[in-house]
Amino acid sequence: MASRYPLPYAFAKAQQLLLEDTQDELILWAPQPLPLSAVAEVQRLYAVDRLEHEEGSRLRERISVAYAGNESSAATVVGEVESAVDLSRLLQDLPAVEDLLEAANDAPIIRMLNALLTQAAKDGASDIHIEPYERSSSVRFRVDGSLREIVQPNRALHAALISRLKIMAELDIAEKRLPQDGRISLRIGGRAIDVRVSTLPSAHGERAVLRLLDKSESKFSLEGLGMDGAVLSQFKRLTAQPHGIVLVTGPTGSGKTTTLYAALQTVDTAGTNVLTVEDPIEYELPGIGQTQVNAKIDLTFAKALRAILRQDPDVIMIGEIRDFETAQIAIQASLTGHLVLATLHTNDAPSAVTRLTDMGVEPFLLSSSLLGVQAQRLVRKLCSACRRQDEQGHWHPVGCPECSHTGYKGRTGVYELMVADDQIRGLIHNRAAESELWAAARAKGMRSMREDGERLVRAGVTSLEEVLRATRD
Repeated sequence: MASRYPLPYAFAKAQQLLLEDTQDELILWAPQPLPLSAVAEVQRLYAVDRLEHEEGSRLRERISVAYAGNESSAATVVGEVESAVDLSRLLQDLPAVEDLLEAANDAPIIRMLNALLTQAAKDGASDIHIEPYERSSSVRFRVDGSLREIVQPNRALHAALISRLKIMAELDIAEKRLPQDGRISLRIGGRAIDVRVSTLPSAHGERAVLRLLDKSESKFSLEGLGMDGAVLSQFKRLTAQPHGIVLVTGPTGSGKTTTLYAALQTVDTAGTNVLTVEDPIEYELPGIGQTQVNAKIDLTFAKALRAILRQDPDVIMIGEIRDFETAQIAIQASLTGHLVLATLHTNDAPSAVTRLTDMGVEPFLLSSSLLGVQAQRLVRKLCSACRRQDEQGHWHPVGCPECSHTGYKGRTGVYELMVADDQIRGLIHNRAAESELWAAARAKGMRSMREDGERLVRAGVTSLEEVLRATRD
């Protein structure tokens, strides 16, 4: 089938021309002033029916969207590669390209990997899993927190695919016995994508997991996280304090770092020194000093935090409190005039206090420094194109092409915020049981994450089943 956009992407991007086949006519979109020689060349090759003008930035965006959507699906490209590739010549020297959409006609394994990356970016996937088994290979995307299988490439292609990935991530392709970590910076349809690559030996070969971070989506705001109005205003007040410690808790993948990044966006970086220590740095934040821990050179959270305290900080963000040493330094920093924002792995807000005291933090120090704890989970949002409401008024997922037949598209958060007032501080100081903290916080108006999810169910944003799944702890 003929392409809807006949011009090669590299030419269209370089010349800022978009030739669109609407089936009724061929329309050539061009900027002002006209690139006369390029337009003449297109008109010589194609019977252009109409010439339209478009403003430069809008035309660039139109070209990126057009060719990203025009890209063959990963499954189609893998099928073409399997039927055409010479398995004996897979490990050839493969060139690099600046933008993946310019590589449509490159060597088969490049096309295959580029198609996977392009479709993952288009589908909004956060991770790509490339896994070998005895007789097959599997590629899965994690979209909205759930893994779905995209394609099963021929097992014979797996080693070449991993080798190409290692070349792109500047890893040692000869080393297949040890885990390796690398990084790839890509552009897909004009969008900057940062890819973290992790390889791991397994029984049937090396498996790889790719974490995709879209730099064009790194604008964070607390208002866009889905918090209830009362919780949002309370959380803003906590993160606007001049000193103390605010904790965000939850399991891996619950959006804790995103919440802290959004909180940092509210800080006046021109008049405030904001420093972070993270593992890894997920997004680069303008006006903020970010440090990444490095186990290879023994740069731990604690060591990095000690160094940060000598850099005259006003606000400190800690990617994760993992041990007593880090916790102790964080508490001391919050007591000496710094605002500390940190994440912690606990199931709910009150259990953060128990976790820190179990680490060895003295209750009297914690009670003096803690401003509040927010626990959170991410729930999938119902696809607005196909969600269905039953006779009782409950919304349910259905599934359509818009949401890849899952019934869900996108995610939002459910939250549980415990504010440390005088009563809560007194309980912490006296080593009160977790149940007492919970009861006191509830009496002050704290809602559980499940209760917070009920407002989203009533509004048709998500389903009851999804809230129950995300808050089952």
